Amino acid sequence: MDKKESTHKKTRALTIHPDKKIALVAHDNMKADLVEWTKFNKKLLAHHEIYATGTTGIILEKELGITVKKLQSGPLGGDQQIGALIVDNRIDFLIFFWDPLEPQPHDPDVKALLRMAVVWNIPTACNRSSADFMISSSLMDSHYNRIVPDYEYYRSKFVEKPEGSSGQ
Repeated sequence: MDKKESTHKKTRALTIHPDKKIALVAHDNMKADLVEWTKFNKKLLAHHEIYATGTTGIILEKELGITVKKLQSGPLGGDQQIGALIVDNRIDFLIFFWDPLEPQPHDPDVKALLRMAVVWNIPTACNRSSADFMISSSLMDSHYNRIVPDYEYYRSKFVEKPEGSSGQ
């Protein structure tokens, strides 16, 4: 195995604590489903820190009577804010009820958010069934070591000089 490959395959563990930082996001046509899901799981969500984008956060706070850290609306940058929180290890869990049948003007932001969740190995549910399985998992209220690649290779990698270049 060459050095580049072995460096790339290093991993590290990031501990997710029993009180999770959960981001809740829903497209307009899915907000009612997310509200219904959160009402059904209110007791399970009660001790976790909840983040939400724009209108979703306002609705959840009103319907559940809990504090929600509200970010911008998705089309105004809320999806990107959640992605940045994931990168900074400030979100442990993403529940994103997105609408696969309705085109979204901010589809690139949606894709970027889901990409960050995968890159940083964040548990992610994109529909009610997945969210039900995840929140009812015995791991939900315990410590969990989330394994992520050690991205130092990407941070420190440099562009090699092409053959025949003078280096200038």
